[in-house]
Amino acid sequence: MSEQLADKQCVPCRGGVPPLAGEELEKLHRQAPKWTVEKEHHIHREFRFPDFKQALEFVNRVGDLAEEQGHHPDILLAWGKSEITLWTHKIDGLTESDFIMAAKIDRLHGG
Repeated sequence: MSEQLADKQCVPCRGGVPPLAGEELEKLHRQAPKWTVEKEHHIHREFRFPDFKQALEFVNRVGDLAEEQGHHPDILLAWGKSEITLWTHKIDGLTESDFIMAAKIDRLHGG
């Protein structure tokens, strides 16, 4: 059995590698199916909460995780929701680390 994405560690991208595309991208997307792939460039997911406080607590946990992993998403916080967008800025596209971070965020959220 292969290692789950959420159990892997993000690896800093040094550049010089092509962004994920095609079947390689689809394979990783199947492991994080709640995320939407936008133009093969970034992934996005909206999380809903019953109030602002719980959304804020989630965003703070995501922030702690981002610091731990060295992989920093764009985060929007609003009343009862958070939207998260991931991509690897160094190559202006997606890498495995984006999907690893997505899976870790899913685990934080409980699914």
